[in-house]
Amino acid sequence: MTSPLIYQNGVVGFTVRLLAIARQRDAAIQETSIDSVAGLAGSVRVPGDKSISHRSIMLGAIAEGDTHISGFLEGADALATLAAFEAMGVSIDQLGDGKLIVKGRGLHGLQAPVESLYVGNSGTSMRLLAGLLAGQSFSSTLTGDVSLTGRPMNRVALPLREMGAEIVTAAEGRPPLEIAGKAALHGIDYVLPIASAQVKSCLLLAGLYASGRTTVTEPAPTRDHTERMLQGFGYVVERNGPTASVLGGGKLTATAIDIPADISSAAFFLVAGSITPNSEITLQHVGINPTRTGVIDILKLMGADITLTKLRDVGGEPVADLVVRSAQLHGIDIPPALVPLAIDEFPAIFIAAACATGRTVLTGAEELRVKESDRIQAMVDGLLALGVDVRGTDDGAIIEGGPIGAGLDKASINCHHDHRIAMAFAIASAQAQCDIEIQDCDNIVTSFPNFVELACQLGLSLELA
Repeated sequence: MTSPLIYQNGVVGFTVRLLAIARQRDAAIQETSIDSVAGLAGSVRVPGDKSISHRSIMLGAIAEGDTHISGFLEGADALATLAAFEAMGVSIDQLGDGKLIVKGRGLHGLQAPVESLYVGNSGTSMRLLAGLLAGQSFSSTLTGDVSLTGRPMNRVALPLREMGAEIVTAAEGRPPLEIAGKAALHGIDYVLPIASAQVKSCLLLAGLYASGRTTVTEPAPTRDHTERMLQGFGYVVERNGPTASVLGGGKLTATAIDIPADISSAAFFLVAGSITPNSEITLQHVGINPTRTGVIDILKLMGADITLTKLRDVGGEPVADLVVRSAQLHGIDIPPALVPLAIDEFPAIFIAAACATGRTVLTGAEELRVKESDRIQAMVDGLLALGVDVRGTDDGAIIEGGPIGAGLDKASINCHHDHRIAMAFAIASAQAQCDIEIQDCDNIVTSFPNFVELACQLGLSLELA
């Protein structure tokens, strides 16, 4: 189907209302047995990994030489990072189809931006850039949209100040971030109070500019793309269990990067394929970094039929094709150790839990309350609107699986301009007994610009309104 597009803030985006048409409701009206319902089918490659796309621009910009990138996610968040470095004098050739050439300026070659660096809704851009900018010779200001300005930044500002950075925030540590230039950074030994790849990466990037050694210890494993990519650029990273260290004063050498498909985007179709009878979907070239596979582990514990094929290594990142077949899911107590490994995938997991038999309990996920939206509350409110028995807690939720949308003609969902909330409720239509109207879904473009196109290609019934 052809999706209407609008032009917003310099990027192409979706219109703000998505209609997810319930498949099973329609089948019931036609008195068709569930065994004869056509499932989802096909083989697709979702867009490139957002986390890796951010980092490929950042490290390519401060490397020496030209970095050739393929598979780059041309979504709003990653493009915000790209625009920030162009504003700092980095030449980036966009060749189309996710191919870029970043002409590195070296560790100390960035130029002072003329204006504040606006990163839209991208918390990753702001937090990682804060570390990198803290070591520059010029002053800078990081700003974002209304949603981002409500997100906590003291988690990076406080340890950066311990390293000698001069950073001013708005009230309660919120953006904008004003970062003074010419600060003499020094390495620190920092124990993260919460598991956060963004904070860890911020400090390691600052450590490139610091005297001495910067060491970060995390309380639970988080994605390690920064450590892997630094090593790919020839920078020594010492890793010992939960600890990563860099010694300041080295250099990065340009390289070639092939970005795998984003497992966070693939997660929506892993769930859709699991909950839709008679389905078999292949998701190609998906990154399966062991710090990112929590969603696969959780879904398998729930009874999902997911097979990894064609396992290979691409540029230091493990990659596989994921084959998902329909399965009857059951509720579980989600192991706390898996929560940091699936933190961005929980909107999709909420839908899996709602379609499962029995109770699913999530704890230890308070980080979800400070994402692009309060994702716990947004998912709870949306599921309640669909008649699901669900209760939010301070750090998670309790979800009783059962019918979705029973007795309703249509349910309206407010996704609070959060791309993952919008996509989660879009895939809920695979099992919903009513149509689902999703409001304020323009930010799908943030991470998955062709979500509607691929979803319809696989057999979901979605319409942009």
